[in-house]
Amino acid sequence: MSSKYKALKEECFEANIELNDLGLVIYTFGNVSAVDRDHGVFAIKPSGVPYEKLKPEDIVVLDYENNIVEGTMRPSSDTKTHAFLYKNWNHIGGIAHTHATYSVAWAQAQKDIPIFGTTHADHLTVDIPCAEPMNDSLIEGNYEHNTGIQIIDCFKERGLYPEEVEMILIGNHGPFAWGKTAAKAVYNSKVLETVAQMAYLTLQINPNATRLKDALIKKHYERKHGKNAYYGQ
Repeated sequence: MSSKYKALKEECFEANIELNDLGLVIYTFGNVSAVDRDHGVFAIKPSGVPYEKLKPEDIVVLDYENNIVEGTMRPSSDTKTHAFLYKNWNHIGGIAHTHATYSVAWAQAQKDIPIFGTTHADHLTVDIPCAEPMNDSLIEGNYEHNTGIQIIDCFKERGLYPEEVEMILIGNHGPFAWGKTAAKAVYNSKVLETVAQMAYLTLQINPNATRLKDALIKKHYERKHGKNAYYGQ
């Protein structure tokens, strides 16, 4: 594959294959993108291509204004959401969107995922946010672009920082996750799905289950992410 974006395309391809291998997508649903900040472009899965048939050369490269820079296929239908987030959150390097069962179930229920246990606290210190369903005027407009606005507005309204909370549910839709790389975005998608399943089962066993104690939240998050982090080092 002769292209100056070869490495970017391969990173994106590998992340998309991993998303499928982890069971986070069905059929052709879902996508991962990877960004190249030096060139101001990002790579994303083409729309409607089965994962088992996907090749690195199929990956589409676009700029932040959704103009195709390289590629012959139509990019993912969620491309405008990715572009908007890359344009506005310049620290992120990859974005993933899935239709994973438990994550989608919480999104359809329009509920934040409560922080019940230490698996959740190892990754973030707050409930996983669920943005309110999009209003009619935005649905009828530039829908995928407006999904990006919906995500950023939710973070602003709640005082959240995307560097600390690398995932969100979109009410009635599903999850988005991001990270410093496309691989980390996939990792966060799997964490989100696992935590969503754990929280669901917790409430089945005990509908009155209480939130994890603040001391445990602080301990588990800081031992992995704090200045003196020692877990997994």
